[in-house]
Amino acid sequence: PELRVRRFTLPDTLAALPGRGFASRVVSPPPPRVVARSTWRPGCPVGPADLAWVRLTFRGFDGERHTGELLVAARVADDLVGVFRELWRARFPMEELRITRRDELDAAPTGDGNTTGGFACRPVRGSSVTSQHALGLAVDVNPFQNPYLRGDDVLPELASAYLDRGRVRPGMVLPDGPVVRAFARIG
Repeated sequence: PELRVRRFTLPDTLAALPGRGFASRVVSPPPPRVVARSTWRPGCPVGPADLAWVRLTFRGFDGERHTGELLVAARVADDLVGVFRELWRARFPMEELRITRRDELDAAPTGDGNTTGGFACRPVRGSSVTSQHALGLAVDVNPFQNPYLRGDDVLPELASAYLDRGRVRPGMVLPDGPVVRAFARIG
């Protein structure tokens, strides 16, 4: 029942960025220590020099200011900062912004996590085609509130309560909502 309206707030894993409102820091290329804790490996379609480490503030489901991070293609980093600035202004909640780790690529898609994330060196699910995540050009926002549906498969598996898009709850991406508008502005 607690997953029908999921509103968890996880502790920040990064030091808070200065200030009280929206803030961001872009580092490109990312430090080797950041790349080392990501899914990047030799053979990925982009090199570390093509990526940017983006730290930014976001609103949690508790309404408070939190600090998270993304690894994304360097060429879209500033545009994505603009997207997240708009989401901050819209008070759009997110549970966590974190870089995907290598061990998470093989983890069961149960829905225990709800990480908004970008770069993940992997193919499209169920395919050998390179994912836009592997290029650093895709961002999943609140994947629990916005599950992936393919046939009868729901990912994360425990997120089926969110398949009914007419029952609007916090953190959902809606066609006329702030997430779609912000991403549409950057193409």
